[in-house]
Amino acid sequence: MEILSERISKMSESATIKMAQLGRELKAKGKDIINLSLGEPDFDTPEHIKQAGIKAINEGYTHYSPVPGYLELRKAICEKLKRDNGLTYTPEQIVVSTGAKQSLINVVLSMVNPGDEVIVPSPFWVSYAAMVQLADATMVNIPTSVETDFKFTAAQLEKAITPKTRMIIYSSPCNPSGAVFSKSDLESYAKVLEKHPNVFVVSDEIYEYITYSGKHESIAQFDAIKEQVVVVNGFSKGFAMTGWRLGYIAAPLWVAKACDKMQGQFTSGTCSVAQKAGEVAISSDLTPTFKMRDAFRKRRDLIISLLKEVPGFRVNVPPGAFYAFPDVSVYFGKTYDGDLIKDSDDMAMFLLKVGNISTVGGKSFGDDNCIRLSYACSEDTIRKAVQNIKNALAQLS
Repeated sequence: MEILSERISKMSESATIKMAQLGRELKAKGKDIINLSLGEPDFDTPEHIKQAGIKAINEGYTHYSPVPGYLELRKAICEKLKRDNGLTYTPEQIVVSTGAKQSLINVVLSMVNPGDEVIVPSPFWVSYAAMVQLADATMVNIPTSVETDFKFTAAQLEKAITPKTRMIIYSSPCNPSGAVFSKSDLESYAKVLEKHPNVFVVSDEIYEYITYSGKHESIAQFDAIKEQVVVVNGFSKGFAMTGWRLGYIAAPLWVAKACDKMQGQFTSGTCSVAQKAGEVAISSDLTPTFKMRDAFRKRRDLIISLLKEVPGFRVNVPPGAFYAFPDVSVYFGKTYDGDLIKDSDDMAMFLLKVGNISTVGGKSFGDDNCIRLSYACSEDTIRKAVQNIKNALAQLS
């Protein structure tokens, strides 16, 4: 007899992982599936970082590491934050985890109580909702749209805050929309949050190095609210180190200590070899990272120009990350072979089965009008994918 906890029974499966798995299953059956569902750079980890991992193995870094991470790596992260973001932290305020996903859940479970409210502007990364649910808290949504470039306003933030509000979580650059919050955007949010010292900000900056115009800005730069801010970052996107599983937080000391305590009971210190590779990655010349960013920019320009040619799609130009998030709601209510497309999930499934394109419906990201397409793939793949989308949509009635 299968008896599962209420917690896991209520939890939704990750939509991105689900669609990628369905795509792989169809591919195994011989279908030529183009995978635009997973947010993973198609580049290999730069050679100097791989060599650092090999060197770490040869030097015996194969034992348990300290729960918050090696001191050398935490020092390197502090230097990076100063160098790139003008932020001052001590190594004691850094906790290194098994990917930024663990960093995020450490923070949520350490700070949020049952009954608290957590503001999550939409569209949002799918796991934010699950993390809030795991904490037995209530997610409060701030809606945005393609017309506003998927950015929320300070007025919307002010309106969403209640006496129960504990936290706001957002990403910039944003997964799935590619939205990037400017310094003036963040300053307007900071002015609101300054009036609410019991509301904390979790700023997910994992796509920091994949920003196409201007410099990356962090809300932690505003001294009046710095003690309310937890910065989350990692190595997977900017350094093509997805499989190394390496993320971190920079936080007020009491938050860092809480996350250290939480992590000590879940995983303890993350992979020793990955940490030594990460130390080299974050301290070295960023030329390989910027070359990847420039390739992503070319692909962004290509996919957006092609998607604008798809009848009915409403598309903006995302200034960061490597996703397009077109509004496809014009096709809701249409049918294929008797099947009705009611929402974004139906659209994603239709494109998978008829167009051989693996995408992700926007419903799981908090915006049911859109679908997410990752352009972390070759330009030829992008061209073929959009043509397949056009061909499939032409079959709707």
